[in-house]
Amino acid sequence: MGKPVLRTKLCDILNIEYPILSAGMGPSLVGEKTGAPVELVVAVSEAGGLGVLGASGFTIDEMREAIREIKRRTDKPFGVDLLLPSQIVSLGDQKVEGPAEVPLSEILKTLPPAHYDWIMKIKSDMDLPDIDAMVRLDSTTVRPHAAVKVCIEERVPLFCSGLGNPGFMIPDAHAAGMKVLGIAGNTKNARRIAQSGADLVVAQGHEGGGHTGRVGSLALWPQAIDACAPTPVLAAGGIGDGRGLAAALACGCPGVWVGTRFLATTEGGALDIQKEAIVKASDEDTRRTYLYTGKTSRATYNKFHDLWEASGLDPLPFPIQVMLASGMVEMFTKAGLNDYVGPFSGQVVGLIREIKPATDVLRDMVAEAADILANRLPASVQARV
Repeated sequence: MGKPVLRTKLCDILNIEYPILSAGMGPSLVGEKTGAPVELVVAVSEAGGLGVLGASGFTIDEMREAIREIKRRTDKPFGVDLLLPSQIVSLGDQKVEGPAEVPLSEILKTLPPAHYDWIMKIKSDMDLPDIDAMVRLDSTTVRPHAAVKVCIEERVPLFCSGLGNPGFMIPDAHAAGMKVLGIAGNTKNARRIAQSGADLVVAQGHEGGGHTGRVGSLALWPQAIDACAPTPVLAAGGIGDGRGLAAALACGCPGVWVGTRFLATTEGGALDIQKEAIVKASDEDTRRTYLYTGKTSRATYNKFHDLWEASGLDPLPFPIQVMLASGMVEMFTKAGLNDYVGPFSGQVVGLIREIKPATDVLRDMVAEAADILANRLPASVQARV
């Protein structure tokens, strides 16, 4: 059997073989660099898709080194994803004075009293260990303009804005020969990104993991396509195999943005206990919550969700809520309370039953979609125009 062919206009735009991008899942401002590490980016790009580095939470220097490491390991196109919410971008880069890292425990003391007291009560009631994590003050999230500048200096083939409208940096990116992508969870924001001059828009449905919106994928994709035309719209949210890819192509999307399925791979940056949670989860075992970042995001259900809902507290603004959640997660993890810890994941977790190499995930997805479009669909559907 020959190598499957699955080519769309996205392949020509990005100079890739297959219309599949791995989502730029990034680490938080705190602790381990989980998400989409260099190894995953290289694996996806080498397999014919386009791997995207999740660089939120990296320091500026760490991100530059990661970009250069990717270039050393592959000559294929790749992307870098940053979080650019408008309230952070408009503040400008925060000056970093003194130590480059500060204890998370000290930052938590600056939270509103109700939130800090709640953390301390849970810590006492559950006899949780102390927090040792450090917060990187020179992160790309705190210094978004410096981070964007590095991406442009390094001429990253595809710049991706995981949150916010990248319009402010598009002229400079285009001048450097780069493409720019933005992600939206509704038609209104998809249109804004397209009108700002982005080359590509990702429409992510309610089913998706991480930051996600309120509109289901099959309702959102065609509406976003109409709103953004002629800017191409990629599909995200609920795609984990070739069937999802074929469905997205049938809707008119020239490609897909896939997160959870690539997180649960050999190269995916999730911790082992997080990958195990994905494999064990069913389609109903995720929750959409403000808990982790202060913005709506979806993760596998765990008992931390119940604690937060019972607290009656309002979420803090991004990225302050990240600090609160990170401190709690570290204590739960150190205590071995795995049922209080779960990764960002979409409802597609119900399809994922094993951890395997990213190359296999991509090739299986391509082979199945190509078979559906070339063989199964024509054999099962009679259509005439």
